[in-house]
Amino acid sequence: MITMRSLQTALLDLLHELQNTDIRLIIGGGFGIYLKTDHVRRLGVRTLLREWPEPRSTNDLDLYLRPELLIQSAKLKPLAESIARLGYQVIPGAEKYQFVKPGPGGVPTGSIKIDILTGPESCFKGTRVKTDARRARPHPPVGIHAHPVNEALTLEEGLLPKTLAGRLSSGDDWQAEIFLPHPYTFLMMKLFAFKDRLNDADKELGRYHALDLYTILATTMETEWRQALEFRDQLRDEPYIVEAGQLVLRHFSARDRLGMVRMMESPYYRPGLQLDEFISALKELFPARLDTDSEGN
Repeated sequence: MITMRSLQTALLDLLHELQNTDIRLIIGGGFGIYLKTDHVRRLGVRTLLREWPEPRSTNDLDLYLRPELLIQSAKLKPLAESIARLGYQVIPGAEKYQFVKPGPGGVPTGSIKIDILTGPESCFKGTRVKTDARRARPHPPVGIHAHPVNEALTLEEGLLPKTLAGRLSSGDDWQAEIFLPHPYTFLMMKLFAFKDRLNDADKELGRYHALDLYTILATTMETEWRQALEFRDQLRDEPYIVEAGQLVLRHFSARDRLGMVRMMESPYYRPGLQLDEFISALKELFPARLDTDSEGN
């Protein structure tokens, strides 16, 4: 079984390999949410909601690369070399941007998966990076691709630096700096992830992603909330932002909407969560445009 400590060790091993390089990793996904929750709990600061869900498990490390690293691809060579040295193997069909390290004895149980992602395809217009919906391919090639996340419009905005400290696989202590996405960025990514998985039984019908939305908002600090409102106003006409508003209206605007139902079906859900406050905050950040058609109207 993969624990959060196992993932932290795997990430520290990779960061140790990448020391003295220009690579600064942004950590997303379930592990990124766990790190953010741990961060605000240690700070003891006021957050948007008082009640939090139980932390969920994951075996993925979602590593987001700043687009500039793909544009200046020589800087990415140490990442490809480090992933290979640490024993990760390519995942067929997703070569160069998804890797897996088998569990003890080479079995799938206990395996750790790495996903390499980056910002929107639009970041690479006019560059030598070739992109499509699945991949951003640097040129010259260095053995690393990244999956572009078109809804991550604010990927590099409001990043939260965090020192990750613990033990390497070798048993030595190590610490290094990572970055966590801004809650607004996290919410955008999770809204679209829910959209993609709400009918996929193999992906828990989006239950994890629905509950992740609550956790992200619950652990949002006051300064982050103010920044999120600024992003809302600055980006209100962007197509992905407009669509996010429709997704909130359709799936998260009342307790009986599908997203809320999926959230309450999650094994990590617990009674007592502030659902009405969550709904209100999400609708405030992603208001539905009156000039667009919606199934939620």
